[in-house]
Amino acid sequence: MANRIYTKTGDKGTTSLIGGTKVPKSHLRIEAYGTIDELNSFIGLLGDHLPPSFPTMIREIQDRLFTIGASLACDPEKEPKFAIPDLREPDIQGLEKSIDAMDAQLPPMKSFVLPGGHPAVSTAHVCRCVCRRAERCVVRLQDEEPVEPLVLQYLNRLSDYLFQLARFIGHRLSIPEIPWKPRI
Repeated sequence: MANRIYTKTGDKGTTSLIGGTKVPKSHLRIEAYGTIDELNSFIGLLGDHLPPSFPTMIREIQDRLFTIGASLACDPEKEPKFAIPDLREPDIQGLEKSIDAMDAQLPPMKSFVLPGGHPAVSTAHVCRCVCRRAERCVVRLQDEEPVEPLVLQYLNRLSDYLFQLARFIGHRLSIPEIPWKPRI
């Protein structure tokens, strides 16, 4: 019999964590890693909007998001039967180095900027917003259950990276930033 994508095991609103524990699909852990999955998909879309020669960390970030998703999908009370990839401090340092490298090439910000001007710029901002939501989900989960501290650090730095990447994309593609001009 061929492998099927559907198992029917979630038809009643539950799913299994790595380790076998059944939880409702509304569980904070499921929401957290589901939002990480959504972020990963949007980051893939962002990569699709960029010219092939554009230097980014898109694939590396997607790999780290799969790592985070696997970590969040584990039952913290059970030891997984197989090795789960881990997040490391150099992953965060890599984001910081990339942020600094982009910053060195960008003009200083003189005002808040509105998302827009090019599909890649806008998509980077969508990624940033979904990343912030994922971070909030993980914070809520952390209030209830243990979460690897590097996960929050990585997500926090990733949202900074995505903001800087949006600016950098616009700069490299000669797309002017749209300054926010508040109505007073």
